[in-house]
Amino acid sequence: MEILYALEKIRVPILNELMLLITRFGEETAFLVAALIVYWCVDKRKGYYIMAVGFIGTIASQFMKLWYRIPRPWVLDEKFTILEQAREAADGYSFPSGHSQSAVGTFGAIAVGTKNRWVKIGAILIAVLVPFSRMYIGVHTPMDVLVGAGMSLVLILLLYPVVFKNTERNMPILLSGMVLLALGYLWFVERYPFPTNIDFHNLSSGRENAYTLLGALLGMVAVYILDTCWLHFSTKAVWWAQILKVVFGLVLVLAVKAGLKAPLNALMGEEAGRTVRYFLIVLVAGGLWPLSFRLFSKTGSKE
Repeated sequence: MEILYALEKIRVPILNELMLLITRFGEETAFLVAALIVYWCVDKRKGYYIMAVGFIGTIASQFMKLWYRIPRPWVLDEKFTILEQAREAADGYSFPSGHSQSAVGTFGAIAVGTKNRWVKIGAILIAVLVPFSRMYIGVHTPMDVLVGAGMSLVLILLLYPVVFKNTERNMPILLSGMVLLALGYLWFVERYPFPTNIDFHNLSSGRENAYTLLGALLGMVAVYILDTCWLHFSTKAVWWAQILKVVFGLVLVLAVKAGLKAPLNALMGEEAGRTVRYFLIVLVAGGLWPLSFRLFSKTGSKE
């Protein structure tokens, strides 16, 4: 707590706003946008690499939150204050930091996978600053961010040879293992005998994430099969076509994410609806939208 108290003393309005902005790079939206840009426009294997690090890290992080059930810093020490703008989004257990895990996993994987010096420097800066921002705004302890970031660093190192060496052999094994992990986490949140004093809001959030992860990973498996057997889409296009590809693609994905929620939940129930919705989100992003890429490539492919 000493470090958090030291950071509390240096808070000023302009730095507060900067840290609140930086911390958003650890959110689900930042992971989704970064992974899709790389998958659509740079290199599909690098996209799978980012997604594998992110999904496995998220499963591990969510499991640890519900296993250890450590409260937030201001609950541990009532004298400590956080930035009030950050309170609403910091409603889960504290350990480990999911934002740190996501940011280090996403941007660390980008840094490892690129040869562009400026992209590498920018990605590393984000991967360092997001964990710092979580402590600055007061929602995590140093242990929270170190473990969250450390998990992703380990995954970055372990998964690199799996994805980039003997890809055709390793990817089906990796994807199968990820689905099994998601099923194991789903069993954990649904069947494990949690103590009666557990925070049910946190448990409910963990259950939602379990169905989300399972649907997304099943979608990832379907996309890999589709592209390997049929699509074989190219990521190449001129710069302005790449921008159009990303803008229209993200609009489509976000429309699917928002538009299918109510009808699927009404038709199938919240849990099954969430699983199917995230399956379709990933399928649209990786299987349907790339059907248009031949048109973008024809506008100025370098191939």
